Amino acid sequence: MTRMAAAAQPAAIAHEAHELSAAKKWIIALSVMLGTVLEVLDSSIVNVSLPHMQGSFSASVDEIAWVVTSYLVAAGIMIPMTGWIAERFGRKRYFIISITMFVVSSALCGIAQSLNQIVLFRLAQGAAGAAMMPLSQAILMETFPPREQAMAMAIWGIGMMVAPIMGPTVGGWITDAWTWRWNFYINVPIGTLAAFMVMRFVEDPEYMRQRRRGKIDYIGILCLVVMLGLGEIVLDRGERADWFQSPWVVWYTFAALSALVVLIYHEPRTQDPVIDLSILQDSRFFLPVSLVIFLTFTLYGTAILNPVFLQELLGYTAAKAGLVMAPRGIGTMCSMVLLGFIARRGLDYRPLIGVGFFLVAFAMWSMAGLNLQSDTFRIIWPTVLQGAGTGLVFPGLSAAALSSMEKFKMQRAASLYSVTRNLGAAIGTSYLTTLLIHRQQVRQSYLVEHVSVFTLPHLRMPGARGYDLAQQLAMGQRHGMAMIYGLVQRQAMMLSFNDIYRMLTVLMLVLIPSFLFLQRDMRNVQVHAE
Repeated sequence: MTRMAAAAQPAAIAHEAHELSAAKKWIIALSVMLGTVLEVLDSSIVNVSLPHMQGSFSASVDEIAWVVTSYLVAAGIMIPMTGWIAERFGRKRYFIISITMFVVSSALCGIAQSLNQIVLFRLAQGAAGAAMMPLSQAILMETFPPREQAMAMAIWGIGMMVAPIMGPTVGGWITDAWTWRWNFYINVPIGTLAAFMVMRFVEDPEYMRQRRRGKIDYIGILCLVVMLGLGEIVLDRGERADWFQSPWVVWYTFAALSALVVLIYHEPRTQDPVIDLSILQDSRFFLPVSLVIFLTFTLYGTAILNPVFLQELLGYTAAKAGLVMAPRGIGTMCSMVLLGFIARRGLDYRPLIGVGFFLVAFAMWSMAGLNLQSDTFRIIWPTVLQGAGTGLVFPGLSAAALSSMEKFKMQRAASLYSVTRNLGAAIGTSYLTTLLIHRQQVRQSYLVEHVSVFTLPHLRMPGARGYDLAQQLAMGQRHGMAMIYGLVQRQAMMLSFNDIYRMLTVLMLVLIPSFLFLQRDMRNVQVHAE
């Protein structure tokens, strides 16, 4: 009996140590995810509050939009520098400083008394929050062993995908229940808890403490600020200025492209570059990063288009539109958990990336068939499919890109990966919004030229009794003509939405075979076999 107890004791100790190790891993994951979810949530939570903020500051629509633009510009500039800053000053220290600055700037946004003040504080908030996403990715990839990295990225991705979906809904409720200022105040207690947990549980790896640093890359920093800052402004506000018809868009674009050329030439010749472009030469990293650009192009572009469709064409309120779009997060959560479970068992999860692209393509094709009489269920189920598809693709691409990196390159690789996410989102939002306007003009011109009294009898206004639009047109009534013109406008916008969703369907179908070219991480198989 004594011998059996003695033999069982080492096994019990080993099992306990394993459980403690597992518990610490998930505590670290929770610590870094708290701040990151706050940052992602804050990029969308204030959007529904803009009309209320506009009234508080007596600002025009164009002026109040800088509350969003300033945050995006500051975050876009700081994200690629995250790895370089973390290496020079310590990842843990930089994370804590970022969370602290984010909390302070959030409180200042809440008490802002003028438009200039809140734009300035949003700049600080965006600059502080930019580091959280790449830093959390790098920490998780180094905290979890190879066989659990895809699962860690899946759990991390749930927060990253659900937060922007729930942002408008949560922000609308907070604004209605209290005031728009509480969208910023709520960050203070959660951010304080996140900073405490990072301080308590996260540690820098040994190789980061011993690495030697070169001179500060001032030229690289300047080029990044000019390229990403001006580029983000052009992408975010260029459509309002009619793009290259406006001189400032031309000059900003020229300056951004010039800075990009100088950056590409300068960085490989610098001892300690602010952004390591050599990482892009690794095809194991470059391919997943390229696919992420296309996926975020689709995801964030449709995130802008769908609320416009629901509110402008179907007459939904902002709150109802947010609720209709929210179930997409359910599909995302379920698929990410499935992918994490498969990856943890050492199975090849790459085919699921192809399945994910197919689901997104099918969702886009389904949305291309929407019309002005579509009911709520007809709108919800394609968004759930889209969420399920993106939930299968994002964690797989994150794990494929970052698992190929050596540890000393992990931080900078995570920064570059986050840059591509932002780039795809910015391009998708800007391009698809512009394309919607262009296609609407084309469709409207076609309808005006080809729709006549002989082609209209099958069209009826909702609730019309006794006579149709053709009869209204023949009668020449002013009210009838206004109704016809409004219907033509709505139908033209509906057709333009259909055109865009068909284009996105083709894009996603083309990307389905891409999983065949992703390199499998064999460490998962080896560790699981052992």
